[in-house]
Amino acid sequence: MTQLIATIAAVWFASILIGMPLFASMGLAAFAFVHFAGLSDSIVPQKMAQAMNSFPIVAAPLFILMGNILGAAKITDRIVAFASALIGWLRGGYAHASILASMIFAGMVGSAVADAAGSGAIEIRSMRRAGYKPETAAAITAAAATIGPIIPPSLPMVIYGVTADVSIGRLFLAGVVPGVLMGLSLMAMVAVVARRQGFARQKFQGFRRIGRTFLDGFFALMAPVLLLGGMFSGAFTPTEAAAVATLYALVLGLYVYRTLEWRQIPELMVDAAETMGLVAALVMVAGALGWCMSISRVPQTLSPLIVATISSPIVFLLACNLILLVVGCFMEALAAMLLLIPIMVPAAHSFGVDPVQFGLIMIFNLILGTIHPPIGVVLFVVSRIAGISFEAMSRAILPWLVPLLVVLLAITIWPPLTTALPNLLMGK
Repeated sequence: MTQLIATIAAVWFASILIGMPLFASMGLAAFAFVHFAGLSDSIVPQKMAQAMNSFPIVAAPLFILMGNILGAAKITDRIVAFASALIGWLRGGYAHASILASMIFAGMVGSAVADAAGSGAIEIRSMRRAGYKPETAAAITAAAATIGPIIPPSLPMVIYGVTADVSIGRLFLAGVVPGVLMGLSLMAMVAVVARRQGFARQKFQGFRRIGRTFLDGFFALMAPVLLLGGMFSGAFTPTEAAAVATLYALVLGLYVYRTLEWRQIPELMVDAAETMGLVAALVMVAGALGWCMSISRVPQTLSPLIVATISSPIVFLLACNLILLVVGCFMEALAAMLLLIPIMVPAAHSFGVDPVQFGLIMIFNLILGTIHPPIGVVLFVVSRIAGISFEAMSRAILPWLVPLLVVLLAITIWPPLTTALPNLLMGK
């Protein structure tokens, strides 16, 4: 069996090196396994179909569609306006407002790329008008976008919950405290940079302005309250929340704010279907490859080796952080999760690590990869919006990784940061 696994790994890496898409190389590796093992090739499509036969996975295309609707309806403009009125008077106020807007927007879309694309343009424009360097404005926007997949709802949490058989509701709750800490840590960084670079302090626009922008964006600001309140009151499940959120976004765009037109809906649905097609392909081939790894007892073999090599749960989690950070720099987050969950989750279970805490650690690490070169998909998006080179963007983001890494270290060392809220509201 060891020789068989080595052969499959060689096929997989060879297909990647010749430029084959990741999902295709994973599917080819699965077919190679069943062929060389003397099994029927029909097993692979069966396992691929089983991977998609999951009720929670229905939430993924709906959350993607919701993000597209919110962006097309320009609802983010109202959120940014409220955040600017609320804390824009602080030194570095536009940067603080950008981070706060991302935290609010995170409670609506659950995607770093959607956050950066949806609110990035107006945030960067506001900061540049206030005299911020283009690279600084872009780096703050990119760093704040990573909050999107941590504060619920979150597409990576849905994928992790489905793949690792963990409660999505508990994962959503577990992301609240780390998400808030990410925002606060970035604001602390802004306070330091604002003094060093001499950012001007904006004039306080008055409580009337705060009230006016709050009322103007009230229904948009209530979206996270509606979603979380409905889920944790038992009115609907996390999966059903995606449908509720999509309908709510449609109502806001079409009838409340009237910034969305019916003729735009087909295009938004096609865009969501294209994005989901990529996600679905990865989930399906990862399900088949995961089955191959399972019957070859790769996780069962590697987990005891990891446990025997590492004696402390903290050392194990720190080692996982290093591995995931490196992987996140070279591989798309969802693909990396689907590959590593079958190996890392059983090992974490052996150390007694809560699967919810480990899920947050895994997602956090891989999301940081979206703002770190050489892949850095969020860096590509933001650099295009800001009109700067990818190289300049890559240099500017490095200091802003520091506060995020501090939060990552905190949730790694102190489990209650991720487990206390789910245990409080849903029981142990």
